[in-house]
Amino acid sequence: MKKGAKNGLRDLRQPEVNEPPKITFPCDYSLKVVGDAAEDFPACVCQVIVKHSPDFDETSLQVIDSRNGRFQSVRVTIVATGEQQLRQLFDDLKATGRVHMVV
Repeated sequence: MKKGAKNGLRDLRQPEVNEPPKITFPCDYSLKVVGDAAEDFPACVCQVIVKHSPDFDETSLQVIDSRNGRFQSVRVTIVATGEQQLRQLFDDLKATGRVHMVV
C-alpha cells in the first residue's frame, strides 16, 4: 500500500510521481492556436501548419472568435510524426509574432 493510503484509497493531498504520458507516433494531434483576431490570422496559422504537416486538410480548420472579438482561436488536427516535428511547429507558430498561445 502506498504511503498515505488507507483502506485501498489514495490520499489525493499527496501528489503521485508519474511520468508524463507517452505519445505513440504517428497519431492525430489536435492543436488550438490563439492570436489577435484578424482576417488573415487563420491563413497565417495554416501556412505554418502545412509547412510541418504537408498532408493537412485545410478544410478541417475551425476558427472561433472570442466573446469580445479581440482574439481568435484556430483549431486544427494534424498527423503528428514525432516530438521534433511538434517542437518545430510550436516554435514556428510563436515566431510569427502573431500567436499568443498554442495548446
